[in-house]
Amino acid sequence: MCQVHLKPPRVRAAGPAAPWLQQCGTMPASAWVLLRSVTMWLLLQSLLLASHLRSTAAFPKGCYPSEEEGLKTFRCSNARLTEVPRDIPNDTNKLYLDSNRIPFLPRDAFRDLPLLLELDLSHNAIASVESGAFRGLAEHLHSLDLSSNRLVSVSKDAFSNLKAKVNLSDNPWLCDCRLQELIRTVDLAAGSSGGIVCDSSTQEEHVGKAFLQVMADTDFCNVYKKTTDIAMLVTMFGWFAMVISYLVYYVRQNQEDARRHLEYLKSLPSKQRRSEESSTISTVV
Repeated sequence: MCQVHLKPPRVRAAGPAAPWLQQCGTMPASAWVLLRSVTMWLLLQSLLLASHLRSTAAFPKGCYPSEEEGLKTFRCSNARLTEVPRDIPNDTNKLYLDSNRIPFLPRDAFRDLPLLLELDLSHNAIASVESGAFRGLAEHLHSLDLSSNRLVSVSKDAFSNLKAKVNLSDNPWLCDCRLQELIRTVDLAAGSSGGIVCDSSTQEEHVGKAFLQVMADTDFCNVYKKTTDIAMLVTMFGWFAMVISYLVYYVRQNQEDARRHLEYLKSLPSKQRRSEESSTISTVV
């Protein structure tokens, strides 16, 4: 193997140069420093590449990080996901989980993403959103897309304290008081309100109509309150009728017993009859 010396030893032999000088020659100190720098740089790049490959291998198939417009982005579009991935980088600013098969959003699904600005969950199979699913996103999130899912009814508590613009269009909504409370809680994304259509409703004539249009003429929560009040009145009337019926039965039963007793007394001899009549009268009184 050829060895390189910065200052090769002097050769006093009068004959031809030593073999190592013939093979390698001399190398200036600057060239040696450059060689070491290039070697270290290549080694560092190899380590970084290996680290990147290991981190990429930890992501679900079809998911990859990138940078768009200076924002750290994590894309999992069309990745056939059935749940929210767990290994999303916690410095992610934009998260795309659209066009997958996610059926529901559990509590604290995004709690490790404090810097998230945009969240796209459109074109999934989401039918349920647990309360607290978006916990931890209230401060920074400004865009949430839940369009084209299977949402029928969602509690307003699932979106509590959320300041993001929310897209709820193209879902099979049940138009009732719960949806009315939800719409009044969230800040709808511009142009998305017309896509919130009644797929079913507590009142049949509202089916197929835009919910905001229906809300202009109908207060679902007030109708529900009136229905509840009527039900309570009917229940109270039923109990009252039962009490009155029992009292009437009780009085009539006592009157019948008293009549029979008086007829019995009339059949007795006079002295015994008078004593028992007075007893009966005092009892009736």
